[in-house]
Amino acid sequence: MAFEIDERFSKQQIFELYANEVYLGNRGSFAIRGFGEAAQAYFGKDVRELTLGESAFIAGIIRAPNRYSAAERHMDRAMEARDRVLGQMVEDDYIKPDEEAAAKKAKLQFASGGVESSAAPYFVDMVKDHLLEQYSETDLQTQSFRIYTTLDPDLQRAASIAVQNGMQQVDKLLTKRYALWKKMGQPVPLAQVALVALDPHTGEIRALIGGRNYGESQLNHALARRQPGSSFKPFVYAAAFDNAAQNFQPVVTPVTTVDDVPTTFQFDGKDYTPDNFGQEFYGTVTVRDALIHSLNVATVKVAEMIGYQRVVDVARQMGLGTNIQATPAVALGAYEMTPIDVAAGYTPFATNGVRAEPMFLRNVLAADGGVEETAAPKTRTVIDPRVAYLTTTLLEDVVNRGTGVTVRSMGFTAPAAGKTGTSRDGWFAGFTSNLLCVIWIGFDDNRDLGLSGSQSAAPIWTDFMKRAVALPAYSNTQEFEPAPGVLAESIDPQTGQLATPSCPQTEQEYFVAGSEPTLYCELHGGGHFAAAPSGSWLAHLFGRPANAPPPPPAGAPNSLPSTTNPSNPADKTRLKAKAGQPPATPGSPPSAEPEKKKGFLDRVFGIFGGSKKPADNQKPQP
Repeated sequence: MAFEIDERFSKQQIFELYANEVYLGNRGSFAIRGFGEAAQAYFGKDVRELTLGESAFIAGIIRAPNRYSAAERHMDRAMEARDRVLGQMVEDDYIKPDEEAAAKKAKLQFASGGVESSAAPYFVDMVKDHLLEQYSETDLQTQSFRIYTTLDPDLQRAASIAVQNGMQQVDKLLTKRYALWKKMGQPVPLAQVALVALDPHTGEIRALIGGRNYGESQLNHALARRQPGSSFKPFVYAAAFDNAAQNFQPVVTPVTTVDDVPTTFQFDGKDYTPDNFGQEFYGTVTVRDALIHSLNVATVKVAEMIGYQRVVDVARQMGLGTNIQATPAVALGAYEMTPIDVAAGYTPFATNGVRAEPMFLRNVLAADGGVEETAAPKTRTVIDPRVAYLTTTLLEDVVNRGTGVTVRSMGFTAPAAGKTGTSRDGWFAGFTSNLLCVIWIGFDDNRDLGLSGSQSAAPIWTDFMKRAVALPAYSNTQEFEPAPGVLAESIDPQTGQLATPSCPQTEQEYFVAGSEPTLYCELHGGGHFAAAPSGSWLAHLFGRPANAPPPPPAGAPNSLPSTTNPSNPADKTRLKAKAGQPPATPGSPPSAEPEKKKGFLDRVFGIFGGSKKPADNQKPQP
């Protein structure tokens, strides 16, 4: 072979082949071959941009490449390899002694072994592992395959920058804890991170980061199983709303109320006593507010109301695995899953009920252009589109005024929905109309991060998504459109009933058709209009659809789908921050008038201004 090469090629050509193939150590799990690859791996530069000292280092490590692979942690070895080559260059008259001295004086600036030293090392490992399952290592090394993936390099760069910036802030927040562990003689690990960004319509993974430093740890945390915490709660509420779609009892809607008070649940002969974050309880709240504010006790009550097995069935139907069990803890995300699992689970919320399986490989072509392997998106409907949309409206409110409000406070303005998660780790899962991203942050030894998802993960998600929507491919974000069969009704937030012109505040709420309330607000004169037929002018003004069944006559039982009695003033309480007024005084008549009575025209035109908040100096009356 040596004879044939010598006959066919010049010395220059032979050296070029050698320079492009010579083994130059490993960076993480990647073998580095050739000077061009080494320039990128060690210094993050094109080979033509290397300095004299950097070039000398790469030439110097040929004799023992593995000894110098971690040169940034052993600078004495790096300088020894560089200085040896510089000395030989002076001896052979390639450089002058003063050039040698200047090169030795210059500090070698190695690229970090983390995400910035390679385009997407954790993603490439996933591709490599898949290929090794399909082809022999010999074939992969000897045949010129062309491998096309789903990765978007621009989005990957955005992810790298966002993670790098965000983890610096996480470290600052953990400074005191790091110091305490060091003082106590405990190991002081750095918090780890994972980012998964995919197209919710196709499942194509566009960016992936599996850890903060690939050179130090090749463990892909995007594939590591951890407790998702409150980022699992949307699946509980989706299961609850699905009862209306499937004609199951009890019917739960966004205005259904539950009591958020300290509660001990009995299950399998044992007590289960969850607590809210910060030990703060809100009393009687709507289902919407329970998710917006991530209330643990209220969420367990919703799960108990529909049955824990119902939650498990819907979660499995949505593709979240078989390890989830029907216990009270399921409502709070106690069963482990990977960040990629969570990302895939959220795709139905962004696509009106259609799940997209994660994919990272498109095509594998042989050297002759023949197709060795091809992949296409795999999608399937896993939940009723109306249920998906209702859940998404709750997740929009999480971002706009709930636990995920960090997203808005950091300046992200595009239509978005998402959910924080806090277990021993921090999570944020969220999406726009064309991009879904999940962030996980935690410790490898499973110690408590001590930071909420809104403190740790949400800022990274926001930074990444702001960079993403600045790219042409992801800039065209759209509002989430209601699915057919979703009704929008004007609701009094105090009672959860249909609003009347006398209601001081109104809110638009969404329902699976047939589960909407049928009585007008009893607290603000609803009984006067309760008998109005659905086709009358009053019904049109009040927002009732023409094809809806007429409301029951005054005095009939309220059909508001709730586990509480809406005529009971104690059950009409809502979050004070949302209602903007004190609850009705127990014992007061439901039709109590404000101090100044409204005339007929005031009542009619009040329809158009009923959603406005009262002026600061005008306190609403009970």
